[in-house]
Amino acid sequence: MNSEKIARINFLAKKSKTEGLNDLEKAEQKRLRDEYRAEFRASLEAQLKSIEIVDIDVKTKEGS
Repeated sequence: MNSEKIARINFLAKKSKTEGLNDLEKAEQKRLRDEYRAEFRASLEAQLKSIEIVDIDVKTKEGS
């Protein structure tokens, strides 16, 4: 997600707390947040899939 979209999310969050949002802004905020969450999940999933768990005890037993 680019920095412009993140800045827009932050702007809408701040405006929501101070002035409130109209229906169009609420829909935009939801869309942007959903997009952010989807990208975050995809990134986290990719990181988790690349993790390799190494059990030192198993390697030691197999090597003995």
